[in-house]
Amino acid sequence: MTSTRRALPERLGEVIRRHREAAGWTQEGFADEIAMHRAQYGLIERGKRDLKLSSLERVTAGLKVTLSTILREAEDA
Repeated sequence: MTSTRRALPERLGEVIRRHREAAGWTQEGFADEIAMHRAQYGLIERGKRDLKLSSLERVTAGLKVTLSTILREAEDA
């Protein structure tokens, strides 16, 4: 039996995007706020980049959500 579940980077990107949009940030504005290159941040939201823990911490701090919240939501997605 094959699994159709999306890869973790895609699920993380989706969760991160939802939180960013709920906070009222544009993708570009948020990337600037957390001092991350806009292209790099865009790859994260599209699930095209495996996140280092330090980058994920930077994103969650900027979103003012816990790392555990993001991971739990991505796991449930």
